[in-house]
Amino acid sequence: MRVRVNRLVLYTVLVVITGLFFGPFGWLVVSGLKTPAELASSPVRWLPEHVQWHNFADAFSQIDFLGYARNSLIIALIYAVLVTLSSAWVGFGFARLDAPGKKTLFGVLIGSMMLPQMVTLLPTYLIFAKLGMVDTYWPWVLWGLASAPYLVFLFRQFFAGLPRELEEAAIVDGCDYNRMFWRIFLPQSWPVVSASFVIAFTWTWGDYIAPQLLLSSDRSTLAVAIMSAYVTPAGQPVPELQAAASVMYVVPILLIFLVAQRGFVAGMSTSGLK
Repeated sequence: MRVRVNRLVLYTVLVVITGLFFGPFGWLVVSGLKTPAELASSPVRWLPEHVQWHNFADAFSQIDFLGYARNSLIIALIYAVLVTLSSAWVGFGFARLDAPGKKTLFGVLIGSMMLPQMVTLLPTYLIFAKLGMVDTYWPWVLWGLASAPYLVFLFRQFFAGLPRELEEAAIVDGCDYNRMFWRIFLPQSWPVVSASFVIAFTWTWGDYIAPQLLLSSDRSTLAVAIMSAYVTPAGQPVPELQAAASVMYVVPILLIFLVAQRGFVAGMSTSGLK
């Protein structure tokens, strides 16, 4: 009886927490099915009187939805692939190589995560403007090649937990550290690779500030288009279309996470073990 009560309490808590996490998304879906009057009504109308399914069709056809989605997908894939590989390479160096000042340098790298994006945004824009990279996808290529501190931390923790005998056996067989990384350590780290790819893809897919600042309207992403393209002739936003487009905007991220959730959870759980 005590075990059943404990399980009931645990499941109740999990259901409540799940509801809190899915509440905003559910409200977004409901908002995409309402009329403008129902969205502006006071007190709040929780459910639409007549479901407006055409809002999704209008949101899809009013702008070049697939074109903007293609731009977002290209940028997200470029950054996610490059930053995963570069972060794995840097994390491997911090985990398996010895050099003077390695701990200090790693501390500086981790400390850089405390810098908000807005602090570095203007200098970054000026650098890319000087290099002629504004209105191109080259900034995301360079960001990807530069690695990400949080992902470096994940890979470093994972690689540090692999047995030293694995490295020694590879050295005895004549394997240098470059081949050791690509043939032994990187294939072993597929859970962290999966987690890093999902995290990096989500970062870029959901980014609004950088595409708004660096790209023109033709090359811009879906996040920027949703916030700026659904307006009336008078310049007023159309919230029901924005909500419907936002639902379609979130669906790819949910699908990617559902496909890669096993590797994502495994990567997050094993990256801190030694």
